[in-house]
Amino acid sequence: QVQVQESGGGLVQAGGSLRLSCTASGRISRIDAMSWYRQVPGQERELVARVTNLGGVYVGGDYIANSVRGRFTIASDNAKNTTYLQMDSLKPEDTAVYSCGVSALGGTYWGRGTQVTVSS
Repeated sequence: QVQVQESGGGLVQAGGSLRLSCTASGRISRIDAMSWYRQVPGQERELVARVTNLGGVYVGGDYIANSVRGRFTIASDNAKNTTYLQMDSLKPEDTAVYSCGVSALGGTYWGRGTQVTVSS
């Protein structure tokens, strides 16, 4: 079983920054990928970023969405099973619930999500 915990959301003014953290714990021998998604009520969930250099195997590779490229960066700390989403130059349209998905043990495990609100 894998547990996933996100943190770092909050309220910020447009142009500001936030850093989200996602930590996986439990009986994990290998993590293949850690991904950040976001969702606004009434809209489809959007893949924001993915990191795959976690010691596992993931065919798809790293990813960063065009909508956030140049403003968001994703990094990982393999020793801590943690990934970070650094969000700079935030815009009101970045407002969403951000969730972390951990691909491991043949499945994907999710945290509860963290709210990010960007005021104009």
